[in-house]
Amino acid sequence: MQYQLTCEQVGALMAFYIEDKLSEKLSKYVEQHLEVCPACREKYETMKKIIKKYAAIQRNINKEQNAENQSIYITKQYEEFKSNLSAYIDNELDDDENIKIKKITISNPLARKDLEEMYTFKRLLHNSFEKTKNDSKEDYTKCIMNKLQNDNANCYEKEPIFGIIAIFSALIICIVAGIIGILYL
Repeated sequence: MQYQLTCEQVGALMAFYIEDKLSEKLSKYVEQHLEVCPACREKYETMKKIIKKYAAIQRNINKEQNAENQSIYITKQYEEFKSNLSAYIDNELDDDENIKIKKITISNPLARKDLEEMYTFKRLLHNSFEKTKNDSKEDYTKCIMNKLQNDNANCYEKEPIFGIIAIFSALIICIVAGIIGILYL
């Protein structure tokens, strides 16, 4: 019997599959699922096109940067800017670092372009996530939160078996006490 992946599992592995970062065995499972599931096959084709377009855009950007001879903008400050750009986008920097990033962005056209590209990419990812979330029949976040809340509530409830054991123990104690009382009379 062969192992079969669910649509959710294939969706989680899709990007790794496209980038050929899965083991050979796992890749075969994904391939088998894509052969029989038209919905996942369509998602695969769409994601593959998006990744190819993104790679083409990156190549064009790199060509433009080399052609424009922007070496005058690549400074120590710009290198520091690039290393902190993701943290800046995610609001993970302190106020001083935020101000440095803003100053470099204002004064360096290359930094400004990088920042715009990052925001564009972040919007693309967010829109893709929202579309996928809206296409999904279930909201997994709510399911997980409800399950966690129910599990926590169950932690404080007594299991029925403990109640039965307590009643049974009380009965045995009463019977033993009654027998001891009769023997000593």
